[in-house]
Amino acid sequence: MSSIFKQAGFALFGLSLSFTSVALADEGMFPLSELSKLDLKSAGINLTPDEIFNPAGISVVDGICRVNGCTGSFLSSDGLLITNHHCAFDAIQKASTSQNDYLKNGFVSKTRADEIPAPGYTVRITESYRDVSKEVLTAVTEEMSFLERSKAIEKRRKELEKEAESASPGLRAEVAEMFTGKTYVLFLYTYLKDIRLVFAPPVGIGEFGGDFDNWEWPRHTGDFSFMRAYTSPDGSSADYSPENVPYKPKQFLRVQPKGANEGDAVFILGYPGRTLRQRTASYFEYEQTVRLPKLVELYSWQMQEMTLAGEKDRQVAIKHATRYKSLANVEKRSRGQLLGLKRTTIIDDKHRMETELQKFIDADPARKQRYSTVLKSIADVYKPQLIQGPGEITLQEFRQGFRALSFAMTLYESALERAKPDLEREAPYMERNWLLTKQQLKLSVGDWHPDTDKKLLIGFVQRLRDLPSGSLPVEVTDWLKQLTTNQTELQSIVDKTSVGKWETVETNLDRSAEELQKSNDPVLKMAIELYPVFLKQRELDKERSGELNRLYGELLDVKQLQNPDRFVPDANATLRITYGRIKGYSPADAIYKQPVSTVKGILEKSTGTEPFATPQALLDTYQRKDFDRYLHPVLNDVPVAILYNTDTTGGNSGSPVLNGEGELIGVNFDRTFEATINDFAWNESYSRSIGVDIRYVLWVTGKVYGAQNTIQEILRESR
Repeated sequence: MSSIFKQAGFALFGLSLSFTSVALADEGMFPLSELSKLDLKSAGINLTPDEIFNPAGISVVDGICRVNGCTGSFLSSDGLLITNHHCAFDAIQKASTSQNDYLKNGFVSKTRADEIPAPGYTVRITESYRDVSKEVLTAVTEEMSFLERSKAIEKRRKELEKEAESASPGLRAEVAEMFTGKTYVLFLYTYLKDIRLVFAPPVGIGEFGGDFDNWEWPRHTGDFSFMRAYTSPDGSSADYSPENVPYKPKQFLRVQPKGANEGDAVFILGYPGRTLRQRTASYFEYEQTVRLPKLVELYSWQMQEMTLAGEKDRQVAIKHATRYKSLANVEKRSRGQLLGLKRTTIIDDKHRMETELQKFIDADPARKQRYSTVLKSIADVYKPQLIQGPGEITLQEFRQGFRALSFAMTLYESALERAKPDLEREAPYMERNWLLTKQQLKLSVGDWHPDTDKKLLIGFVQRLRDLPSGSLPVEVTDWLKQLTTNQTELQSIVDKTSVGKWETVETNLDRSAEELQKSNDPVLKMAIELYPVFLKQRELDKERSGELNRLYGELLDVKQLQNPDRFVPDANATLRITYGRIKGYSPADAIYKQPVSTVKGILEKSTGTEPFATPQALLDTYQRKDFDRYLHPVLNDVPVAILYNTDTTGGNSGSPVLNGEGELIGVNFDRTFEATINDFAWNESYSRSIGVDIRYVLWVTGKVYGAQNTIQEILRESR
């Protein structure tokens, strides 16, 4: 990729908005275009902006990648990468059986030939980016309805992505919205599809503490795994093949086996998911009163059903493992966010700032004429959702949670969508995404457990019936009246369906919507009957998005007039940098939590039963005091996890924690419970992120499980 393309985007955000110049560790997941404005030296970072990201050469960024929805780092010239155990979890689970239980026992590859394919995994490496705001927004006219506006922007983004991929064969394009309704950036990625599992510790290490410790500090979780990216022999991206060869990254990170200590400077590069800090008080009131409580209830109930189903059958537990883990993570995060909204003054602060903003608007006739109703108009978009939200959320979770219905919906929707021109399809059904969509569907069908689905169907139907009058569409209310109330008859719907068999699903993927409508399969008939409801909801969501897109763009304009130097765009899964120091915190009066945990804490927590069942191999190695070079110089123990005050969110899972020299000293995997509110607001006093210490990674991999081939590959490259 030419450096001209990269350089064209280097100051891209300055085209529309300006940012604050930051001298201290502060709120911000900064786009790469902001590197030159950050006072890195004062923050303890001894690298220049060009050494971190160089649009015309090789830099640290070239060693960072996106692994599905997480971040990863290359550690060798042969495509070895490190990410979180929970990011590699699906690959571990899919390869596990009750006979070869890699979740329970871990996985160690002694040679490259032993590495296990990870179906459904992709790796992306950012190659370039450029501002395409004008190209996107020229698709919008003042005469458009909100729905038309949303669809026009969506289509234009798809067109730009398709054009970019045609001009750069082998690369993947993605247009990301940086400031809502204002700025759009086209990113180009190297896109790798043959990813393999190299090493994974047992869940007794990689998930030590389970849901009980999730989002908590101190943590003693070895949340890491190693994977490797492969290409075809000519270096191009390719699906899995035994003939493929290890990917050759332009850059890989060097590991610092000495780790880091309290007070040391650190920075993180990664792909944080979406934050919502620019939203208004009306949005957060909806979150607090409707969305978060409903998600907590629905997810905790589904998790309970999965737990009961897997208690006496390990194979069933393995089938549920990936989905359970995903639900558990969101459920506890949602509880933390709900608690954070109640405990903090975020909503009151938003109201106060919006009152001041309204005064600022009304103080000038020109501003008043243009912006006087923007805050009220945004609030008006959220008002109906206070009533409709419980029904909308429950319906959406019904479609996803009742797994047979999810499969059937995908079947029917794919038949409808793939009959359209490519650019008019929903994204999963476009040609560029179709093979991955099919692969994900196959993997999901392979994890289906009919008896659990029976419980979920009964539970969802009852929850839909219990919703207040007016919160469901009339079509759903009528459908519920016709549906049997007999639980045995409901369960028979699952018994009679064939959408849980991949052979049937694969055959039906080749059929038209008209052919599917002739089917007598009860779940497919249910999907076809309910599909218009979900289609109508999708159109409504796009209409809301189109309206909010315009309104938040106007809000941003006037907020910048009020405070020109206070804006950093919300995170949106594009590459960002954040920095801070290894630092403890005080979550409550008279309590101070130190920023390093050790193996001693593992022994103190260990009970021999999940989630605190420490593998015997670790206990034996610790008992022998076989620590090698990995002891903490002050604590005189092997460090497990570290705490630091960087600004992170979901998607930063697996992000490298780097010292001031750009060396890897940890792998980010979580936040403290108080910091679950980070998606909404960041505060230095309580916003803390958690990473697994590199010394623990190396000790577990090399000393506890004897994967010396992996250790030697890492340390050889780090000299």
